[in-house]
Amino acid sequence: MEFTAKQIAELIGGQVEGDEHAAVSTFAKIEEGKEGAISFLSNPKYTHFLYETLSSVVLVNNDLQLEHKVKPTLIRVPNAYEAVAKLLQIYESMKPHKTGIDPLANVAPTATIGQDVYIGAFACIGDGAVVGDGSQIYPHAVVGDCVKIGQKAIIYPNVTIYQGCQIGNNVTLHAGSVIGADGFGFAPGTDGYDKIPQIGIVVIEDNVEIGANTCVDRSTMGATVIRKGVKLDNLIQVAHNCEVGENTVMSAQVGMAGSTKIGQWCMVGGQAGFAGHIQVGDKTFVGAQSGVISNIKGDVQLIGSPTMDPKHFFKSQAIFRRLPDMYKELADLKKQIEELKAKH
Repeated sequence: MEFTAKQIAELIGGQVEGDEHAAVSTFAKIEEGKEGAISFLSNPKYTHFLYETLSSVVLVNNDLQLEHKVKPTLIRVPNAYEAVAKLLQIYESMKPHKTGIDPLANVAPTATIGQDVYIGAFACIGDGAVVGDGSQIYPHAVVGDCVKIGQKAIIYPNVTIYQGCQIGNNVTLHAGSVIGADGFGFAPGTDGYDKIPQIGIVVIEDNVEIGANTCVDRSTMGATVIRKGVKLDNLIQVAHNCEVGENTVMSAQVGMAGSTKIGQWCMVGGQAGFAGHIQVGDKTFVGAQSGVISNIKGDVQLIGSPTMDPKHFFKSQAIFRRLPDMYKELADLKKQIEELKAKH
């Protein structure tokens, strides 16, 4: 597919600066630009590439001031990063949409399959499962008994959804993710640990995206809930009876212990960890590798383990680096005091 700068500007509400007939058929990073490609510039650190790139069209912010002439046609927009995201979404939506059930798929007779659904080879759809209109179940995915999947969901290869779980509309589950495995519930006994049956489910609301090899455990009772608009990266662990609030995002390797509740519009950095049975308020920012061990009111920034205000954290780190010298000074002072005592 080929589009002109004018057509693209109309799609994203931009202003063309240069040849409005410049045509593009692919995307490229600005530093790797080539003829026929569209690139974008949002980070000022990459501005010098604008004068070198071979891309035919570049999306730039309205406030960009040119130091000298550029070769590509520019499309000025309020936010170049948001504009390219919109274009990529449009591009993705134009890709051919698979439909039909592969003859090698295993679909239970009691399952309900909507219209325009794709089910790939060796996928398994269990008894009483429901797959909504336009959803895509890729090869080797397992949809357990009585699972409900909404419309236009994408279930990539090797995803496993255990029995009874509920998946909303426009949900994307990436390869290898596991939804509804047992929560980690064991009671210590005289001869070892007795398993506590996990009889709850997982509920994933609309417009959620879950990364590869991420696990969301079913609840002991009730439901583990991922609210609408949540985005989870790869390799995340959400334990039993947790709740992740609307539009919260988490980077890779975050871990949540059981019964923790995280509010709306939170941002969590990679490898952060949450203790069990705590509540984190809305709009909380948790830095990478942070350890959250108690309730957080919300609308705060936290870093460190245990977490603290970033200003206090960096001051503490500055002192921590000086500890060897401070220890030596303390030892010298102690020695001097002992010598003074000996003289008296």
